[in-house]
Amino acid sequence: MSRLPVLVLLLGLVAALTLVILGASLAAVPAPAPDVSRPGTTESPRALNVIMRDYRFDPTPIYLVPGETVRVFVVNAGLIEHELVLGDPDFQAAWANADAAATPPGPFATAPPASVGPIGTGLRTVLASGASAVIDYDVPASTGLELFCHLPGHAERGMIGRVLLVTP
Repeated sequence: MSRLPVLVLLLGLVAALTLVILGASLAAVPAPAPDVSRPGTTESPRALNVIMRDYRFDPTPIYLVPGETVRVFVVNAGLIEHELVLGDPDFQAAWANADAAATPPGPFATAPPASVGPIGTGLRTVLASGASAVIDYDVPASTGLELFCHLPGHAERGMIGRVLLVTP
């Protein structure tokens, strides 16, 4: 038997391992701060792209200017359903409790539709794998905004994003 197929297989494994290591190291690099010298307005929202993956948000952190309007382009590039919840701790707690209450027992179950009453300002969307949404969001002046996926098991596996409030 020729040694060529074994050599090709070994080179392929080395290349695959290199790509995995490179991908893992790139995922750990924080996103550069965008140009926020002109915050978004109602008439002209600033674009913000968020990609939901299995089990992380890209980019992280996201940079927001208090009082601005952003047009959030959300894509679920993961293989399963994900949720984007952007808001203060009260908004986060309300959605975490609603998702938990609506979810049958079991690890990593998909929550059925959940809802909450009016609870301040925040943004929430749930997207199936491959789905996308465009949502305008008025960034509140309050501090302490957080980004989570509260579907069962997702935050526990790392689906938590950072939010940094910046000034222009």
